[in-house]
Amino acid sequence: MSAATTRSRTPDRLCAEAVDLARAAAEEAAFPGVVGEHVSLFAEGDRVVTHLFECKEPGYLGWRWAVTVTRASRAKLVTLNETVLLPGPESLLAPEWVPWSERLRPGDMGPGDLLPTEAEDLRLEPGYSGEDAPPPDSAVSEEMAELVEAEDAEVTGGAPATLPLVPTRGSIAAVAEELGMRRARVLSRYGLHIAADRWDEAYGAKTPMAQAAPATCVSCAFLVPLAGSLRQAFGVCANEYSPADGRVVSLAYGCGGHSEAAVMPKPLRPAPPVLDSMATDAFPLRPDPEGGSVPATPDPTEDLGHS
Repeated sequence: MSAATTRSRTPDRLCAEAVDLARAAAEEAAFPGVVGEHVSLFAEGDRVVTHLFECKEPGYLGWRWAVTVTRASRAKLVTLNETVLLPGPESLLAPEWVPWSERLRPGDMGPGDLLPTEAEDLRLEPGYSGEDAPPPDSAVSEEMAELVEAEDAEVTGGAPATLPLVPTRGSIAAVAEELGMRRARVLSRYGLHIAADRWDEAYGAKTPMAQAAPATCVSCAFLVPLAGSLRQAFGVCANEYSPADGRVVSLAYGCGGHSEAAVMPKPLRPAPPVLDSMATDAFPLRPDPEGGSVPATPDPTEDLGHS
C-alpha cells in the first residue's frame, strides 16, 4: 500500500474543520432552511474532504448535500470545490434504467403503437434468399417477362411503358403473394421454438387446468388445428365457454369444456296428472253417538231451505 493511499484515508485537519464554509456553500446552492445538520465527512484524497449535510427538502427524504472542500499544498486557506445533492443509503431512488425493448411486456401495445423489429432479430429470417428462384425458362421468371413485354411492343406498336398495366389478379405471382410467399422475412426456427415454449407454458400439459381435465385437446371437437409445422403440437380453441377460447393451446392441454367430457342427460318428463271425477271419498267429520262415525254427507233438505 502506497503512502498516498494511506494519507488519503485520514481527512485533512483544516479541510475537516471547514464546516461553516461547507454549510454556507450548501445553503447558497439550496434554499434557506433546507440544509440540515452536519452528518459526516470523509476524505476524497490528499487535502480533499467532503462534508455531508442533511437535506430537509420535501421529496428528497434521505438525500444529503455533499460539499467538497480542498486546499493547496502548504496553504492554510480552504477553498470550495463543488456542491451536489446525493442520495443517502436509505433514499428512495428510481429503478435502474432499462431499454424499452427489455421493458416491453405482452399487452403493453395499444392502438396506434408501433413496435419496430431489429434488422438482426433472431426470431426472423429472410423470406426469400434467391435459392428458390424460378429457372430462366419458367413462366414467372424475369427473362420470360422481358420476352413477353418485347412481343407485346411489336404487336401493339408501342413501348411497354406506354401501354396500360395488365392486372395481376389471379396470376401466379399474385397467388404466391396472397399465400405469404413474398414476405420480406419469416419466422426462423428459433422464433418458432420460443413461440411454442411461450404457448405451452400458458396453455400446456403442465398447467393446473390441464392436470384436472378429463381429456386433452387433441380429441376435442372445438380444436381448430394450425397450419404448417405447428399443426403437430398446437391448435386454436373455439369453445366460447373454455378459459382458452381464441387462444393457441397445446394438443396436450385440456379443460372441463371438452366436447366429449360429459353427455348432458335428457331432462325427465313428469308424469301426466291423473284426474278421477267418477268416484267420491267419504271423510268422517263428527263422531257417531253409538261409537262409530258419521260420514260428512250433506243433507239435501238444507240446500232446499226445508227444516
